[in-house]
Amino acid sequence: MKTQKAAVIGHPIGHTMSPFIQKRLFELSNIPMEYQVIDVPDLPAALPRLRELDCFNITIPHKTGIIPYLSDICESARLCGSVNTVKVIDGRFYGYTTDGAGAAVSLSIHGLDFCRKVLILGSGGAARAIAFQAAVQQPDFNITLVHREGSYHKANALGQELAAFARGRGDKKFRITVMSYRELEDEPDGGYGLLVNTTSVGMYPNVNACPVSEKVVRRCDAVFDAVFNPGETELLKLAGSLGKKTVPGMGMLVCQAAYSHKIWYDTEFRNEDILKLIADAQAELAVRFGGEE
Repeated sequence: MKTQKAAVIGHPIGHTMSPFIQKRLFELSNIPMEYQVIDVPDLPAALPRLRELDCFNITIPHKTGIIPYLSDICESARLCGSVNTVKVIDGRFYGYTTDGAGAAVSLSIHGLDFCRKVLILGSGGAARAIAFQAAVQQPDFNITLVHREGSYHKANALGQELAAFARGRGDKKFRITVMSYRELEDEPDGGYGLLVNTTSVGMYPNVNACPVSEKVVRRCDAVFDAVFNPGETELLKLAGSLGKKTVPGMGMLVCQAAYSHKIWYDTEFRNEDILKLIADAQAELAVRFGGEE
């Protein structure tokens, strides 16, 4: 195979982990590559350069901006309204999202899955991807969306889209609940199989923050935090201290990158290789930010 020209694009993009992760994935698959980091302040102006690539990953702010330039888009990306992976064929762009699949694979290699009753904190892009992935994998799902004050309409709109998807598939017993953090804290009972944090609460540099109280975490069997910096957030520390199963955000970051290789080259990776890469990526992140692993 000829050397593949790959890249990650975004703006700003100075602290991306993609080169570290993708270099390892290409080495594991024995595919020669040149992986670039391309800062793209102006997406239309960058299109000619991008057409010369074989494939590329996309981060903020271009996950939606790339859509008008695609020749085709996969169903999951259409549902999420977001693209983070592009395959280039004869200068034409084909768009995919691997966020939801990456979350699912990360859960799987940690011995978990999207159970029937999922509690999702947030209603942004990551919440959309994970909510739809959970809905796809779990017929007659039970998803609760938790929103900040002032974000009810956004969360409710996502809930309506999930309901329309479920009805279109023929589900009859699905359940979608939209509530505020205050309502969640005041909920008298209500256990959940999996809590998923898709917000930035607890992310570096505000590492001492936790999105929910111990009372909420106690009602959940497992906790998945999409925040990957730091590797163990306050939410995961709390869940671990309560004996809950935990899944760190670096797993999703690595697994969504690995899933892009399935799209580009139909490559599958061994779980032990991915778990080793997750650990190594977390160690690299700790070095970059002066932490201790």
